[in-house]
Amino acid sequence: MADITPQMVKDLREMTGAGMGDCKKALVDANGDMKEAIEILRKKGAASAAKRATKEAKEGIVTTKTSDDYHKACIIEVNCETDFVARNEEFVRYVETVKNAYFDNDVKTLEELMRIKVGKDTIEGLHNQILAKFSENIGIRRFEKLAIDNGYIVDYIHAGSKLAVLLVFEGASEITEKAKSLSRDIAMQIAAMNPRFVDRTQVSEETLKKEKEIYTQVAISEGKKPEIAERIAQGKLDKFFSEFCLLEQAFVKEPNKVVADVVSEISKELGKEVKVKEFRRYFLGESTEEKTCNGFEIQTSAA
Repeated sequence: MADITPQMVKDLREMTGAGMGDCKKALVDANGDMKEAIEILRKKGAASAAKRATKEAKEGIVTTKTSDDYHKACIIEVNCETDFVARNEEFVRYVETVKNAYFDNDVKTLEELMRIKVGKDTIEGLHNQILAKFSENIGIRRFEKLAIDNGYIVDYIHAGSKLAVLLVFEGASEITEKAKSLSRDIAMQIAAMNPRFVDRTQVSEETLKKEKEIYTQVAISEGKKPEIAERIAQGKLDKFFSEFCLLEQAFVKEPNKVVADVVSEISKELGKEVKVKEFRRYFLGESTEEKTCNGFEIQTSAA
């Protein structure tokens, strides 16, 4: 049996971030072999993850990355159980590593992401190391990559990295600093006001019909005549659009404008007509099960 010195335990802790007791036990089990001890700790992290999988992991980080030419971007959410871990430097570095690896590689599934090589390791190996350090359920929850040729993408990460946005414009491949600033203002609008659609063309006819029927019946039940109820329902639909459609929302920075006015300013600045193509808004821990937005069907065939 090899002698396990305090220095060996200290060195293993510095390499893995695992607790002193776990490091000493791993070295004993590995008979002093440092490489084998590291593997033992990594396997321990993977095994303990299964035991912790039932615990809720609603803290963590939401972050983004865009290419230098603004033609490609990604957004990713990595969860943990506590804010203490979410703010830990090693966890933050791990998330950055995962984000950069995803951005640089053409992968679509979590399994493919885990197999990405990072130096002499893989994302899965790094994931097991972070699990070995923290006794929490940690997981890569969701990720997405967007790209556009005739257009550009801007991002916005809200303070605390719990809310992030990607916003895609089409019509101009290069942007000025002023256009970039205005575009980021709209990304901030999405973060603050949580629109569900770019414009009213993305709202399905079925949703509009249901909403109008509800508004009409409410008005009739309040004693309004059918023709009056019809006009009231139409007015409420207009309010619906101004609340849930990005381009029709009042611009937060200048409420006398709507977001469509800001897009027009960007077009004027660039000398080309630009349009908002799509956006992604990730809020930490939100439900991803619903494919509708606030119960409203999205017309996905719209550009």
